[in-house]
Amino acid sequence: MRHGGRILVDQLKAQGVRRVFSVPGESFLAALDGLHDSGIQNIVCRHEGGAAMMAEAHAKLTGQPGVVFVTRGPGATNAASGIHVAMQDSTPLIMFVGQIDNRHRDREAFQEVNYREFFKPIAKWAAEIDHTDRLPEYISRAFHQARAGRPGPVVLALPENILSASADVPDLPGVAPTPPSVCSEQIDAVLDMLCKAKRPLVIAGGSVWSTDTAHHLVHFADTFGLPVCATFRRMDRIDNRHPNYAGDLAVGMNPKLAQRLRDADCLLVLGSRLGDIVTGGYELVDPARPDKTIIHIHPDPDELGRVYRPDLALAAPAVDFIAKLAGRDARTHPDWAEWTRAAHAEYLDWVTPVETPGAVKLEQVVHQLSDHLPEDAIVTNGAGNFAAFLHRYLRARAFPGHLAPTSGSMGYGFPAAIAAKLEHPERTVVCFAGDGCFQMTLNEMSTARQHGANIIVILCNNGQYGTIRMHQEKTYPGRVSGTALFNPDYAALAAAYGGYGERVERTEDFLPAFDRAVAAGLPAIVELVLDPDALSPSLTVAKAQALAQR
Repeated sequence: MRHGGRILVDQLKAQGVRRVFSVPGESFLAALDGLHDSGIQNIVCRHEGGAAMMAEAHAKLTGQPGVVFVTRGPGATNAASGIHVAMQDSTPLIMFVGQIDNRHRDREAFQEVNYREFFKPIAKWAAEIDHTDRLPEYISRAFHQARAGRPGPVVLALPENILSASADVPDLPGVAPTPPSVCSEQIDAVLDMLCKAKRPLVIAGGSVWSTDTAHHLVHFADTFGLPVCATFRRMDRIDNRHPNYAGDLAVGMNPKLAQRLRDADCLLVLGSRLGDIVTGGYELVDPARPDKTIIHIHPDPDELGRVYRPDLALAAPAVDFIAKLAGRDARTHPDWAEWTRAAHAEYLDWVTPVETPGAVKLEQVVHQLSDHLPEDAIVTNGAGNFAAFLHRYLRARAFPGHLAPTSGSMGYGFPAAIAAKLEHPERTVVCFAGDGCFQMTLNEMSTARQHGANIIVILCNNGQYGTIRMHQEKTYPGRVSGTALFNPDYAALAAAYGGYGERVERTEDFLPAFDRAVAAGLPAIVELVLDPDALSPSLTVAKAQALAQR
């Protein structure tokens, strides 16, 4: 006989779970008891949103479902931001929610929420377990659901009386490995169609990736001489320094890459959905008249043909498919050398810094750091206008070189960096954050200190919600409203947490400050004092106002 908390944790061990993230609650005391001597590391966080984002980043890094525990009511609703990230980013995640005693259901008991209904729009599956002896069944299904087809988040509510009750029930083994599902005939069909193209473009994205997959993609691109671009915030699908890299199909993408996407006569889409950001709001590739051959590889058959009609569609994991592509020899095809060379040349021109106002040039900071980072560095970010500089000028290393939310969630970069450092303690992990973005999850500095996650935060401080200010200046020039921010002394804040902090007011002082932050061996903040008029790599307040008045 075991209580439900022990049954649950034994099932996590059977699934190979090594680390969970949590904010404790009295609603799942039995689960905490099960974790006590389980050997599973419990990373105790300061806010449920941060905990869920750490679990989501852990899943991106490992390819295995991230696991987070939160309590009922406000705990679960706080964590909803991380569930939304996992859903939009197609990340396998399982959230266990402590729930009221199920004998009190439908009385609006203390912190009662119907989690099936609450999470239904933003999770793959949400359920509540009403029998202790069915815990193994539900947990097994949760791990299958989180990973199957298009990966995503699952929410399981655990009534406290179910967790505390005992049952004699056998454990179920972990999810069985799935053999690669790609056959030679499928590879032949893709290459036959691809090799008829005159202007092909490979689009790499999707949620589940690996270091081997990044290497296989490089080998395939080299063998066939193909240009490769990444989707929004999936820049590490290939080393950005590779001569076949053409850039990322992102918000504010290179106009020349956008034109190249229009001009391409064949798209080989590997693992990614063809969404609005990749296609420039469905304008660069018109769903009604794409005028190009589309070969779409995606693990979920329901995604194929959902928006764009593919000429060839295969339901298969990108990691399996790319491994098979990498094993093929070159075959006869049109000469793509100049097409590929020009695409990379346009990318190099795009990442050449364009000067913006202020004594600290963010474009120069990112450009310098990109060359300065170790080969195995990991960079994370959340959302804000600082991210436009990062995505344009960072030359990301191959997976796992970059973690960011395709959902555009502010506050993501810092908890993601903590998860990355815990998984790869030997690597340099850098979080880029704006002053608005960082203040949403900076309380996790305590989590970083407690668990020894010595990351470096590059804090881009322009004293405002810069992205919203940018849109204000375009739409209502000169009428700033609701976007100004008060900021603390970030160096002092870092010191208060027992970390390292430094303030940078000139571009030339950045790299020495960064090196001192690395040498400190502590969670660190390097604050950049930025000019608030520098709204994006190519837009200032004056330019935005001029555009609005035309």
